[in-house]
Formats: sequence, C-alpha cells, structure tokens
Amino acid sequence: MGADDYISKPFRPRELVSRIRSVQRRYAGPGSIALSQNVNIYPDRGIVLKDGCEVPLSALEYRLLLVFVNNRGNVMSRNRLLEEIWDVAGDFVNDNTLTVYIKRLREKIEENPSCPQIIKTIRGLGYRLD
Repeated sequence: MGADDYISKPFRPRELVSRIRSVQRRYAGPGSIALSQNVNIYPDRGIVLKDGCEVPLSALEYRLLLVFVNNRGNVMSRNRLLEEIWDVAGDFVNDNTLTVYIKRLREKIEENPSCPQIIKTIRGLGYRLD
C-alpha cells in the first residue's frame, strides 16, 4: 500500500530517527542541478551559482528558470510559459514581458547571451533548455 519501512514496538527513538533519515536520503532530490559546466542551481537553497558566484535573480526569473529545468529538453511554447509563471495574486506577465525576462535570464546565466547555449530559441515554437 506504499509503505517504505516498518518498525515494531517497542522501539528506541534513536532507531526511529535513523530510519526517518534513511527514507529522506532515498527520496531527496539532487543537491544541485547543473545547467552547464559553470552554472548550477541549488533548489533547496534557492540560489544559482555561475563560476562559483551567486547570480542575483528576481523571483520571476528564478521561477522561469525552474520551469525550464522541470521541462528540460522539451520545447516550451510562449503560451505554456505564460501559464506556468502566472501568479494567482494577479501579478501576471504578458508576451513582451516574457521576452524581456528571458533576455535578462540569458544575460545572467549565459556565457554569450547573443549566442545562447543553455536557453535556446526554437524558431516558431518557443524555447528549450538543453
């Protein structure tokens, strides 16, 4: 029914804690996600490092980057990106704003933003994170 472990009574609290940590290690995601040789995302800490230095990203830029990471290798249409970063509070972005945020994100994480290697434009379809 989905159980990972079983412990019979009586048990020592130390054993319970040990088993909980074991399950957490099994299901914990990666500590970092590599975008390229010099760019890493640390989702548990909410930071992006480029060449070992933290890249200051706005909340929307960070959300946009995570959408790309979660759909790595897939072409993301502009409409789908707009749907993914829509804010329930009413703060939304339009098509032109999306273009500006992708440009800013590229300027911060790409080696050469005019010739992007991480976030690529797929003409007529959208964008893809390689």
